[in-house]
Amino acid sequence: MRKTKKAVIFGTASFAEIAHFYLTRDSEYEAVAFTATRDYIRNPSLFGLPLVSFDSVESLYVPAEHEMFIAVGYVHLNRTRETFYHEAKRKGYRLLTYVSSKATVWSHDIGDNCFVLEDNTIQPFVKIGNNVVMWSGNHIGHHSTIQDHCFLSSHVVISGHVQVGPYCFIGVNAAIRENICLGESCIIGAGALIMKSTKDREVYIGKRTRPVSRNSDESGF
Repeated sequence: MRKTKKAVIFGTASFAEIAHFYLTRDSEYEAVAFTATRDYIRNPSLFGLPLVSFDSVESLYVPAEHEMFIAVGYVHLNRTRETFYHEAKRKGYRLLTYVSSKATVWSHDIGDNCFVLEDNTIQPFVKIGNNVVMWSGNHIGHHSTIQDHCFLSSHVVISGHVQVGPYCFIGVNAAIRENICLGESCIIGAGALIMKSTKDREVYIGKRTRPVSRNSDESGF
């Protein structure tokens, strides 16, 4: 694919490596550098590209000529990714969205800093907010909405007319029935079956539910 745009990737962990892999092989973006906060910089380069401090990245890779992708997982229920999403915007960067050429996408109402991997099916009239990560193999049913700062693992099934609140994490093989709403900051565990709407900040493991504990959003890449 012809490279017509330049990208800076925020992050040094596995998600940043995955973002580099897909952008390099399946997008119009040429990844030209990585950036991170100083405490995460152990080497001056990553994959042969410069790794520079986020404090000064805009002086080296000017926002007028580069876009950025915030490659941070679901740490603190996506709020760490949200923090740097906003900080990059304050620096003047446009945040790129990657949608795999191997995804089936019938709705292009997708926000910025989204990452949609292969074998996702996005049906007509779906709306996906900003800063949403969708790993491989998910199904998003018609007329559903995924709000900002969510993370979907793999093989999630969301039926039609579902509303997913912001900051949600949905685990592998979870299924959400039609016409329900997930509250803000919910954790839907792997294999969970959600048959009714949820309140904010609930955890679902199988058919059991409990309030989010103090440390429940400490997981992530």
